[in-house]
Amino acid sequence: MKKVLIVGGVAGGASTATRLRRLNENLEIVLLEKGQHVSFANCGLPYHISGVIENRESLLVQTPEKLKKRFNIDVRINSEVISVDSSNKKVVIRNNGEEYTETFDYLVLAPGAKPLVPPIEGIHGNNIYTLRNVTDLDKIMEKLKEKSIKDAIVIGGGFIGIEAAENLQEKGVNTTIIEAAPSILVPFDSEISNLLEVELMSNGVNLLTNNKVIKFEEKNERVVISLENGNKVEGDMVILAIGVTPDTNFLKNSGINLGERGHILVNDSLETNIKDIYALGDAILVKHFVTGQDVSIALAGPANRQGRIVADNIMKKGKTYKGSFGTSVIKVFSLTGASTGLNERSIKVLGKKYEKMYLHPNDHANYYPGATPISIKLLYEKESKKVLGAQAVGVKGADKFIDVIATVLKFRGTIEDLSELDLAYAPPYSSAKSPVNMSGFIGENIEDNLVEQIFVENLKDFDKDKNIILDVREEFEVVVGQFEHSINIPLGQLRERYNELPKDKEIWAYCAVGLRGYIAYRFLTSLGYKVKNIAGGFKSKLKI
Repeated sequence: MKKVLIVGGVAGGASTATRLRRLNENLEIVLLEKGQHVSFANCGLPYHISGVIENRESLLVQTPEKLKKRFNIDVRINSEVISVDSSNKKVVIRNNGEEYTETFDYLVLAPGAKPLVPPIEGIHGNNIYTLRNVTDLDKIMEKLKEKSIKDAIVIGGGFIGIEAAENLQEKGVNTTIIEAAPSILVPFDSEISNLLEVELMSNGVNLLTNNKVIKFEEKNERVVISLENGNKVEGDMVILAIGVTPDTNFLKNSGINLGERGHILVNDSLETNIKDIYALGDAILVKHFVTGQDVSIALAGPANRQGRIVADNIMKKGKTYKGSFGTSVIKVFSLTGASTGLNERSIKVLGKKYEKMYLHPNDHANYYPGATPISIKLLYEKESKKVLGAQAVGVKGADKFIDVIATVLKFRGTIEDLSELDLAYAPPYSSAKSPVNMSGFIGENIEDNLVEQIFVENLKDFDKDKNIILDVREEFEVVVGQFEHSINIPLGQLRERYNELPKDKEIWAYCAVGLRGYIAYRFLTSLGYKVKNIAGGFKSKLKI
């Protein structure tokens, strides 16, 4: 009987184990998990803090007993693999201080990632926690039982940090997020993440971006954090959510190839450089589906799919993993943020020629009650017109939009494909011109030279001797604000008043979301004016 050893449970390891059993009843499957819980919903951990997920036990997806009874899998918790002898096909395991050796025919490495704990003075002090597993969660929940807990500090503005902060705030704990970068949530460009930052602050979260922590100190049972700018922040507890690093130290002398940061290197079959040893999940590098570059994408969805592929390949089915593009979604109080593919920062680094667009449609027909806006940014490659990525924020519909774009990315679709997609519509659910179709229409207009765009960040180049900024919104809309140096001629009056505009200056037209600015563009260019439309209108105004 062939023996498969699987190092690590949770998403990838547990998926591999159960898929293997469904494929073959004659394998000996041993799953080694160094923690206390073999399969748990780590994405759900922050939501137990606030009580949104009331029952802690509901976070435990599978137990060793269930996996044994249902799948005949030998699950060993508190069992840490401390070394791998790939030549002789054996591993050394430590359990409760004792070590023993186990052999294998196939080895599957799914050790995951561990919280990044940089060498900052005092970072290992009291009342400083990480949130990566159920054990971490239990420690945090125990601390929160203390009545004296009033202030919490979250270090890091990534997904776990934002979710932890939201749920602490919902629990009634005054919460501060400290982020070293200028903006939170790396997958989003700043003008999109800004919408989520405003939502955090509107709900009472204190947000400190562009702030680097240099020291932790304990003072009167509180944690005092010193920042690089000289300021200090105090709290009763701290949650470190700085990032993660692959948990692969045990592989350093194994002969298995690792990347510069410790990620396991695999081929498209998810096999390492050593035959019969596979790896998956947060600990590996994969190909980015859009760029073909090696990337680390620590998400549950890809890990589960990879587990299925590894199991299939152990059974000689010849499956390949074609890459990831990092589709992700996050709840931030009443808003949802979602993204897929490349953001603008990444595209600039690659040196690709690209075009971007902004649009702010409603999630369903305007006339049906309850419609709410979605702010969308979409990017595509100039030459091929292939979609490169997108980001969306809204109360409803952002996840739906991004899922469609992710599907288009998978099939290497273009802006024309977006305009041609036949998507479900009824007034409560979408619009007859869906946001996806509208993205395609805007892209086609750009490529057909029906509109020339200018962006909010370009307004800094305004020269009153060369430019006019034309606001075509209604007068009552101007009350909420307008771009500096604007003159207002509502679109409905433009055909009668266009002669108020000089032809020797370039006109930068805008409205609330871009559509009326585009209509003004088409009209004025037909009369010989030089015009550009401010993409996304006033709603795309950047954080200053």
